[in-house]
Amino acid sequence: MKKPFNAIRSKFIVFGVYVLIFALISACADLYSAKDSGKSGYPNSSPPYGDLWDPENSDNTDEFEEIKENDFISAADEPNSYFSLNVNTASYSIIRRNINNNAAIYKDQVLIEEMLNYFKFNYPVPDDGEILSINGWLTPCPWNTDAHLLTVGIKTEEVDMSDIRNNLVFLIDVSGSMSGWDRLGLVQEAFILLAENLNPNDRVSIVTYASGVSTALDGAMGYETKRIIDVIEDISAGGSTAGADGIQRAYTIAQKYFLQDGNNRVILATDGDFNVGISSDKELENFISQKRATGIYLSILGVGMGNHKNSKMEKLANAGNGNFAYLDSVNEARKVLIEEAGGTLKTVANDAKAMVSFDPVYVDKYRQIGYENRRLTQEDWENSDKDAGDLGAGRCITAVYEVILKNASAAGPFAAAAVRFKVPETNTDREISTNVSSVTSVPGADVKFISALVESALIMRDSKYKGAANMNAVVSRLEALDLANDEYKTEFLALMKKYRGQVSKQ
Repeated sequence: MKKPFNAIRSKFIVFGVYVLIFALISACADLYSAKDSGKSGYPNSSPPYGDLWDPENSDNTDEFEEIKENDFISAADEPNSYFSLNVNTASYSIIRRNINNNAAIYKDQVLIEEMLNYFKFNYPVPDDGEILSINGWLTPCPWNTDAHLLTVGIKTEEVDMSDIRNNLVFLIDVSGSMSGWDRLGLVQEAFILLAENLNPNDRVSIVTYASGVSTALDGAMGYETKRIIDVIEDISAGGSTAGADGIQRAYTIAQKYFLQDGNNRVILATDGDFNVGISSDKELENFISQKRATGIYLSILGVGMGNHKNSKMEKLANAGNGNFAYLDSVNEARKVLIEEAGGTLKTVANDAKAMVSFDPVYVDKYRQIGYENRRLTQEDWENSDKDAGDLGAGRCITAVYEVILKNASAAGPFAAAAVRFKVPETNTDREISTNVSSVTSVPGADVKFISALVESALIMRDSKYKGAANMNAVVSRLEALDLANDEYKTEFLALMKKYRGQVSKQ
């Protein structure tokens, strides 16, 4: 006797539900397996992270250096402003991660210079034979009708990295705090990307450190892609953090394969926890500073939150004549290591520092926005041996001042800007300069974007100088710009819309 149709249909529905449940369990198992093995389950976007840095949370050991905003200074009393240049970009990636996670942003995370230097602008390229170009623009300030903005834009020369041999040591933190697909998993993805884009004659070594130090790969050639990737994929996390021992081993191997006319660099990937061996910042800085004199530089990739030592990593990268970037996704790894390889791996100007001079005849007072932890003295400016910022190839470096003029309708000169630096190959001193003699009433697209970014940063900091700054104005100015050809500026607009929504709900 045939069974009724409804009974047959019910059995098929039950069977289908079981199949669906099994598929979902399998998918979840694959994702958790990816997390446990260190591989990213979200390879091309920022994943849904858990709770992020909260200074009120005693279980959280993240460290960010305190920011004390620059105040207005009388141009008559102090006409000159001095600061070390900076190409770090970590702050922007951290802020992006917070916004995407609907997490709070704390003022010490908002380093405005690092946000500015994340982006590329159409600054004039250096003249033939020059390493840097410098230009300045004085425009109305959108959030303070009594002020103007002085924007100083610096661009470094482009370098064809295919003509440069690289001797790279991947120094990877594999301690217990690095466990997870947003830490070690992301680092593995990043170094695999770099391995796939090496020149055949490059040298690559891999050092890992946790409770002890291991040389996982010693001097492989760039064409040995599969060998390099196999080693990266086999790395796992566990143990305490012998960070200083790892750094010492990495420099020893870098010296072993030193390229006289090449790029010799240690790339450290870590959440910044150094709790075994040389652990004080000063001792590590001194060690790394000594090594940079040998021609081996240090760049740092930060990952993770909850144990993130931002201030320590930035200091070590500065000591090593390198740069510090924060990876919140594989896309960011691609930007830092592939798209901007010259800026990350090839230094074209050492000990770069800037001076901006304001003419007290025309300028009442000024204040620098950002670079709070980079200020220098006149003695530092005049001292050729003073350690300062180190600039990679193809970089745009931006500095902004809020300026109160005595007479906005008067003709300048209002200010002059200069940069001093050393040429790495010869260690000779160079200087370039520019004058700002007029007010540009209608800013160009780059300056409009920069002013919107700075205004948003003042809001994020809850700055006492934010004036009439508001997110509606930021979004409106960004929407008026043609950002279609720049995916990172387009992303910034999307982030600001999302942040505006978050702020409005508070």
